[in-house]
Amino acid sequence: MSIYQPTHRHHPDNAQDPIRFRNLVEQARDSLERAHQADAIDALLEPFHALADDAAFWNHTTEALAAFGAPGLFRVIRVQRQMAELAIVADSFHVKPLLRIQQSADRFQILSINRRDIRLFEGNRDALDEIEPAADVPATVTDALGDELPESQGQAHSYGTGPAAGGAGSNRGAGGAKTGGMRHGHGSKKDVVDQQTERYFRAVDRAVTEHHSKPSGLPLILAALPEYHAPFRALSHNAQLIESGIETNPEALSIDELRARAWQILEPLVLQRLAGLVERFGAAHAAQRGDDGLPQVAAAAAQGRVETLLVEAQRQLPGRLDASTGVPRAGEMAHPGVDDLLDDLAEQVLRTGGEVIVVPAERMPSSTGLAAIYRF
Repeated sequence: MSIYQPTHRHHPDNAQDPIRFRNLVEQARDSLERAHQADAIDALLEPFHALADDAAFWNHTTEALAAFGAPGLFRVIRVQRQMAELAIVADSFHVKPLLRIQQSADRFQILSINRRDIRLFEGNRDALDEIEPAADVPATVTDALGDELPESQGQAHSYGTGPAAGGAGSNRGAGGAKTGGMRHGHGSKKDVVDQQTERYFRAVDRAVTEHHSKPSGLPLILAALPEYHAPFRALSHNAQLIESGIETNPEALSIDELRARAWQILEPLVLQRLAGLVERFGAAHAAQRGDDGLPQVAAAAAQGRVETLLVEAQRQLPGRLDASTGVPRAGEMAHPGVDDLLDDLAEQVLRTGGEVIVVPAERMPSSTGLAAIYRF
């Protein structure tokens, strides 16, 4: 079972969400009853009913959810984008809506940093949420440097640990909460602060690269005061850090303003990538190394020949795909075991190491709902 549903973050809009979820579960039951016994159906639906009754869950939703159930398995994913209601029972999970959500072309992370602490965000053009840094990511300068805070030549003493240390450049606000103490002596205080900042930036860059950017593969946008951009970029080894950034104090922006600023930076890159894929498909099709016909692409996918598959976001072709032969067979979506042929095709391409890109209808280079570039 695969269920997709738009949800709401706030009351009173979220009051109807569990009711709509129960209705989708009942739609799935109608399909299950065509081919399965009542006991098996009840066992499969039990975790779905438990979720519908979980008030705490429905009070902490995002823009949508995806729920998946099979014998011995139940998973729920909160999604940061509105999605159409959908309840499908089939031989495999329906994943095409999630593929679009998970594409790195449409998603990004933001690193908000100053010389004292950081914050991390993840989102897309529609929504942005703050995320908890991984355990090994130093959230504050004290986490990174601890008792090894640099000091200049001569006798050292502490400063920056009281309320005045918060300032406009701190992510943690008034009272100096979670800020690290700095030390200086008879040398240049600026040199000491610059040295500490460089060491902290290096530690943050290394940890964010290892624990966030590499695992996610998402573009990283730097949000910081203008004077921090050049020093951070000069030492960064993060391949996901993009050239443009948000050059202002991110603490002065609402989360929606931060999302909008980030999307202004990323949108041209997304459109450029899609345009490149469309151009590649045109060249491949002309050289007979690409196609947009379902039977031809399905056969190529079964042979592991599809390198890149573009599928139309909202298009559905009810049916089943024989993964071994690549033969597509039409069917009714209401029948258990029947899914979207485009979804089945996407799964087959992923299984053979290909890339799947879910594309808005207006950006598709074909009218069939799919376009494939072959390896050979």
